[in-house]
Amino acid sequence: EEDEGLKLSPSKFLTALDQGYREYTALWNDPDEVVNFEQRYEAELIKAEMQKDVETEIRLQVATWLQGVGLGRVDELMRQELRHLRLAVDMEDIKAGKPPKPKKSAKQKGKKGTKEKDLTPDRTIDSLYEELVLQGIIIKPPKVQLSDYSGDYCYLGTTLRQAEIEPIPSMLDVRQNIALYAILPLGSPTVHELAPLVRSVLLAGPPGTGKKMLVHAVCTETGANLFDLSPGNLAGKYAGKSGLQMMLHLVLKVARALQPSVLWVGNAEKTFYKKVPREEKELDPRRLKKDLPKALNLLTAADRVLLLGTTTRPYLADVKGLCKTYERILLIPRPDYASRYITWQRLIQKRGGVLAGSLDLSALAKVSDGYSQGSMALAVQAVLSERRLLQLPKRPLAASEFLQMLARAEPVYPEEEALLQDWYAKTPLGKKKLLAEEEKRKAAEMKGKEKKKKK
Repeated sequence: EEDEGLKLSPSKFLTALDQGYREYTALWNDPDEVVNFEQRYEAELIKAEMQKDVETEIRLQVATWLQGVGLGRVDELMRQELRHLRLAVDMEDIKAGKPPKPKKSAKQKGKKGTKEKDLTPDRTIDSLYEELVLQGIIIKPPKVQLSDYSGDYCYLGTTLRQAEIEPIPSMLDVRQNIALYAILPLGSPTVHELAPLVRSVLLAGPPGTGKKMLVHAVCTETGANLFDLSPGNLAGKYAGKSGLQMMLHLVLKVARALQPSVLWVGNAEKTFYKKVPREEKELDPRRLKKDLPKALNLLTAADRVLLLGTTTRPYLADVKGLCKTYERILLIPRPDYASRYITWQRLIQKRGGVLAGSLDLSALAKVSDGYSQGSMALAVQAVLSERRLLQLPKRPLAASEFLQMLARAEPVYPEEEALLQDWYAKTPLGKKKLLAEEEKRKAAEMKGKEKKKKK
């Protein structure tokens, strides 16, 4: 039997796209615009749009005339009879298409739906917003475009997959997933209602790989409010259990009223620490461990509110609690050669540098293997000072200048990447990936044994 492969569910956007395509084909595809250089209006389209309004106006004038003549009662009776007929037809359609109601069990009858209580019924949204700003929970994100998260595709991806090796996601793969899971649902109410509901995303990766930058890019592209719920930012604020409940109530109430909104949790692993370090016990980083998943369950498809977490050491947290809170987990790797080449080029040009022939970007991208984008940005910032920019006409840039500054930064060690890969293998998606690889390996072994038997 042939493998059926991946089956996609029917798209919820296909109807709207098909309707728009049909409208475009009917109105704008056939007309010849060669003669219409001045782009004059289409008289027929205006007539079609105004026809309904004209008919309504004429109907009112006729009704007024009939009343003047004395036949207004006849017109009114005919209209009333037409309304009754339409209601009767609609009721028959509703009864025919309405499924029978399921009988409620005794347990279901006894339960009553719990409603969320409003702890601040007498306060306005402006006063709540002002309080959260003064407490440092609502912060102003820097303006960062998603295109600033530079990188390139993994060109060896197809070759590796043919060899049954799953390639590491590229920087553009990460950027595309951020656009699908965060920017499009937050920016468009239609997409948020029709697309699968994603309430939380976790960005995990080595330091300096642009996790916080992606959070700021989501807020910039969608115009969302940014709520900082990081354990370090919440230390000493809204003390006690009642204070924590009040804070989450304020955050959710303001976030829903002023959507789109992003709830950012930096160092997300601290919320689900396996064991809290001694130096952090006073800060109580696990305050939101129980209340954050409960607050997340209150979000519905009508709320354009997204929980974004960032972490560099997710292996320090409890895997079950972390995966239960964050529905999507994106593992951000260090940049490959193609991404490093584009990142060096973009950073130098953005800083005001000139890419002369003396600057070997290819060698620079090759030698900088193992360093993150953050380390590269700091090296460019240190080299291209105002004084060095003035010297560019006489002394062009060289790759050795950037390497000297880059050597001072901490690279991404292989041991750290191995810890992240081992942790990701324990997540639900990582387990599915390992299971698929194990099934492929067993299938390959079975085929090999069958070939040997035939020989």
